Amino acid sequence: MKINLKFILLQCLFMITGAAFSPLSSQTALVKEPEIGIVEHLDEFLPDDLVFTDQDNKQVNLKDLINKPAVISFVYFRCPGICSPLMNGMAEVMDKTPDMVLGKDYQAITISFDPTETPDLALKKRANYISRMKNPGEKNGWIFLTGDSANIARATHAIGFNYKKVGTDFLHPGCIYVLSPKAKITRYLRGIYFLPFEFKLALIEASEGKSGSTINKILTFCYNYDPAGQQYVLNVTKVTGTIILFFVLLLFITLLIRSRFKKIKLK
Repeated sequence: MKINLKFILLQCLFMITGAAFSPLSSQTALVKEPEIGIVEHLDEFLPDDLVFTDQDNKQVNLKDLINKPAVISFVYFRCPGICSPLMNGMAEVMDKTPDMVLGKDYQAITISFDPTETPDLALKKRANYISRMKNPGEKNGWIFLTGDSANIARATHAIGFNYKKVGTDFLHPGCIYVLSPKAKITRYLRGIYFLPFEFKLALIEASEGKSGSTINKILTFCYNYDPAGQQYVLNVTKVTGTIILFFVLLLFITLLIRSRFKKIKLK
């Protein structure tokens, strides 16, 4: 039987590049939902009856609260780990997108997933981050919410945010979520630092109800979340292995081409 080397090489190349550029969509279909991490629910809508309490101690329906493109973040306000860098990154990218006015063109909603935290703490945190911004936008552009365990569980499950309580703290990933004015999930921006152009594009597409994958998905192939250190670390084994495989395939293709040229010359 004649072996089609071109077909085999193309298949190998596809598997490597596919793993590199679509690490989440391909893997989540094969493994169960992670205990700590993100499971994307693109094009799904938030439930209609999620009730939280805002920083002014008023009860609000989360879906009714969203009336424009929304950027949602799940944190807990006394977090000793990545919550503060994530919130700083969120404030920074909103500041670096001056042509999109917070509260007018889009809104930001931060939700504590610790049911023991109170509106008073939410008010203090909100004041802290708003004071750091050069362009804080309109008064109610960034809303901070707290809630009970039932509503928190349903909201985090709807978004695909998985976390674990350890003692009095939580292990959790870093991510912000972009939703359309109709509360449809349209984009996941992973990590704790965000690219202004990607942030702006996500908001524009959300305003039109369009969903899409994030550029940071590529980065998640190279980095893994370390629950113990509560930070993202470079996956040296995966990156090195991919580079080695790439160059081995490149060398194999080069040798194959040279071999065929030699055969042509001999004829």
